[in-house]
Amino acid sequence: MSRLQGPSSLKRKQPESNSSSRSLTEHERILYDLIRSKQDMAIWTRDMKRETNLPDNVVTKSLKSLQAKKLIKEVVNIQNKGRKHYIAAEFEPSKEITGGTWYVEGNLDTEFINFLKKHCVKIIYEQKVATLEGILDTIRKSRAFNVEFTPQQIKEIVNALVFDNEVTEVESNGMGEFDYIPVGKVCYRCTSKGGLKGEPKKGAMASIPCGVCPQISLCTADGIISPQTCVYFTKWLDF
Repeated sequence: MSRLQGPSSLKRKQPESNSSSRSLTEHERILYDLIRSKQDMAIWTRDMKRETNLPDNVVTKSLKSLQAKKLIKEVVNIQNKGRKHYIAAEFEPSKEITGGTWYVEGNLDTEFINFLKKHCVKIIYEQKVATLEGILDTIRKSRAFNVEFTPQQIKEIVNALVFDNEVTEVESNGMGEFDYIPVGKVCYRCTSKGGLKGEPKKGAMASIPCGVCPQISLCTADGIISPQTCVYFTKWLDF
């Protein structure tokens, strides 16, 4: 798994000049400047045509030429997978486009998410009771991932574990196993002792996409993230 083992961080590439951009046709230059102006947000082909008023065949031909010159690249927009989006080669697409850490090439990286969930469960089990800060600190010290996680990302993973009934959210009372945690601080403990290795049993929700989705806490019936718009949930229902 490419995002496991070895420290590094998710760094966005900075814009830099490209000698290939000096030998562009007039139409290629118009499109390239437009695409580049969008920076890490990319742009849909239909929006290109609307903003430039160039004919379809000219846009198509110019885009192929720009790709061949390695000045632009096509990216997958997780919200509109059926639409072709392009970004200047010197930029990395924003998380609004790619879905962030949890997605690879527009697809939910369930293998990576499951590995991280198991890692978090192991940490919580070993610590008996753990805070988000404690979980994140242990992950960073383990150097098991080549991704630098944010507190919000770890919270999304732990929320998914709570939803899947593998982990329980509790508040510290400052006594016993909570003696090192401030009173009222939200923390987490495993719901069961599990198997021989001390890992909690797999929850019932883990068999559906919701069980591994770190965005589950943001999923609502009428929100941007919802069961109605989730392609993974739809595929699971069809199956």
